[in-house]
Amino acid sequence: MLALTASWAWRQPFMATPRAFWELSRMPPPASLPMPVQGVAAAHVADTFGAQRGTDRSHDGVDIFAARGTPVVSATQGVVVAVRDSGFGGRQVWVLGPARQRHYYAHLDDWTPGLKQGDRVHPGAVLGTVGTTGNARGTPPHLHYGIYGSEGAYDPLPLLRAHAGQPLPR
Repeated sequence: MLALTASWAWRQPFMATPRAFWELSRMPPPASLPMPVQGVAAAHVADTFGAQRGTDRSHDGVDIFAARGTPVVSATQGVVVAVRDSGFGGRQVWVLGPARQRHYYAHLDDWTPGLKQGDRVHPGAVLGTVGTTGNARGTPPHLHYGIYGSEGAYDPLPLLRAHAGQPLPR
């Protein structure tokens, strides 16, 4: 009886988010990802991953420059785990994607109205718009995009280039 009840409960709408977390955790990490800024080609993104930022930290992502207000879209399916305005990233969205990787979209000018923690997203879902919030004030508008796996941050640009069919740098 307990197994039947658990099986029934697992399929109910109120369990959609826990089910999504379970499904995402069982997926492999993506081998390629679409560009998270509409209208920008991967070839136009400089690989700044690991560049020094001051004396005590390095750049844990890539900056994707575009006009203020350009839509920022989810590069992967996932669950929104945070929508906040704080720290270096300013207005930011965190999406938990396949293999429990965390995708970080920062310096947003604004979020998509109604976007909230727990929302399920698919590749191409609009999360917000390019801006200059957080420590990006005074710089050209851009999205800081980072991916964090179990070992920490890693360079997202090879995945963006792989999706675009570009050869990976050697």
